[in-house]
Amino acid sequence: MTGHNGQGYSSRNARTRALVVTPILSSRRADEPLRAPAARLEEAVGLAEAIDLDVAESRLVTLSEIRPSTYLGKGKVEELAELVKAEEVELVVLDAALSPVQQRNLEKELGSKVIDRTGLILEIFGRRARTKEGVLQVEHAHLTWQKSRLVRSWTHLERQRGGFGFLGGPGETQIEADRRVIGERILKIERELEQVRRTRGLHRAGRKRVPYPVVALVGYTNAGKSTLFNRLTRAEVTAADMLFATLDPTLRQIRLPHGAHAILSDTVGFISELPTQLIAAFRATLEEVIEADVILHVRDVSHEDAEAQAADVEAVLRDLGIDPATDERVVEVWNKVDRLDEDARASLAATVARREADRRPVLVSALTGEGEDALLAAIEARLSARRETVVVTIAADDGAGENWLHRHGDVMDRKVAEDGAVQVTVRVEPERVDGLRRRFDSVNAI
Repeated sequence: MTGHNGQGYSSRNARTRALVVTPILSSRRADEPLRAPAARLEEAVGLAEAIDLDVAESRLVTLSEIRPSTYLGKGKVEELAELVKAEEVELVVLDAALSPVQQRNLEKELGSKVIDRTGLILEIFGRRARTKEGVLQVEHAHLTWQKSRLVRSWTHLERQRGGFGFLGGPGETQIEADRRVIGERILKIERELEQVRRTRGLHRAGRKRVPYPVVALVGYTNAGKSTLFNRLTRAEVTAADMLFATLDPTLRQIRLPHGAHAILSDTVGFISELPTQLIAAFRATLEEVIEADVILHVRDVSHEDAEAQAADVEAVLRDLGIDPATDERVVEVWNKVDRLDEDARASLAATVARREADRRPVLVSALTGEGEDALLAAIEARLSARRETVVVTIAADDGAGENWLHRHGDVMDRKVAEDGAVQVTVRVEPERVDGLRRRFDSVNAI
């Protein structure tokens, strides 16, 4: 594999020179989604660049088995050690989950700092979290992970691991870190998080009193969720061509075809082998998904690993108790169709047409706006599936009553009877029908 040079990097800047290594096991489980090795390496490089590392070189390494002491075989380690020295690499990113012993041994053999996929993702999240809860959750995840890694490697340079970063900054040096101190900090964070959760629970209860359903966007990182969010809400949320550009949940109001409103929630992007600590850490974001009325699974259908990425997202949803195959709230949104040629688009359209009508994906381009109307109609259809349609008869001079109906339901039709009374056909949540009957004298189901 040829080297990868990060565009815009130079030896004169302060970026850490890094080597990215993606190991590929020659044996693969039958139930494991097939991933293109080149796409895996590209993703690993993207993760490294997301924290401004200067990726001097990137390599695919094929393994027949995992070596307990160093993960990689002896010959591969020696080859990488020469590369580290030749390229003056300061940090090696191994795109796999390393045990503390493997990490320590690799650092000794390579003469360079080593972090694994978990450490890299934790570093990215630590830099991107903005809300108080996001920051606390990432620190909690990092400390829990680091607690098992208090090893005396790197003592000759006394590298500092500050905050929840690996690449320098304020904080204790690794050799001074103490499990007791970390344990106390973890307990303190957990107490703070409990308070934040209580506050968030109150906010959610307040939102439930507002009669707007919640629509949650989920998808693999960089699938285009934030661009779609901006398209539907006319907002300006960060939407960079970058892994994990969005971390903290963002909520905005959208207007549906028949005039009703909904709350759209943008969530953190999922990724393969997401550290288990972070699935818990971003429960705040994921809770919006669990409680959502509609879940939009945004997929980048132009990506060569689209199927494997979808499998990763579906696995996380199942962990949350949501089965994408049977949960009627889930709508697949096949994004980035603007990147496909005519033949690929025709093939995709044929695939969609073969699906059952109520399970058909919606083809969109968040960038150009193609498919936006169809997506809004699909959202409205899912929301209305569990709603009841009733005809409410109100007096001609009851303007306040008619406004109430517009605020609390989807007004589908309005007719004026011969006696001047207004008959409004409205679609509402089942639990709101009793409220309608208390508010109006004439409420008839259709």
